[in-house]
Amino acid sequence: MLCPFCKSEDTQVKDSRPSEDGAAIRRRRQCGSCSARFTTFERVHLRDISVIKSDGRRTPFDRDKLERSFAIALRKRDLHEDEIQRAITEIVRKLESTGEADVGSDYIGSLVMKALLKLDKVAYIRYASVYRNFDEPSDFEEFVNELRK
Repeated sequence: MLCPFCKSEDTQVKDSRPSEDGAAIRRRRQCGSCSARFTTFERVHLRDISVIKSDGRRTPFDRDKLERSFAIALRKRDLHEDEIQRAITEIVRKLESTGEADVGSDYIGSLVMKALLKLDKVAYIRYASVYRNFDEPSDFEEFVNELRK
């Protein structure tokens, strides 16, 4: 493993433990050259998935993009990182277990909406405002009223 700071190949694993309910392994590493410490994660990757956008374009599925979406929706919300990673891992598992190589972006969006609803209602509304293209304050009001029902 290359050190992200000095690019040396002389790194050692100092600690390993399961993460994300056993779906990943978290490793603390230390560089033998510059003594910097950093963390890596190992995850099982079952298959390559393509995302079909609403305009018909295909792009490779990117877990990092999913994590960024969660981070934006959950910004300044008090949630533990493990809860967030478990939700993301659950979505990725669902996508990989569909057996399909192509998955619609609307399906991924609906999975994110369900996960955010369980995690944090404010984040759910934030994400929905982009996902459903809210244009007016009344769009928020209608959505919140639906949520209250």
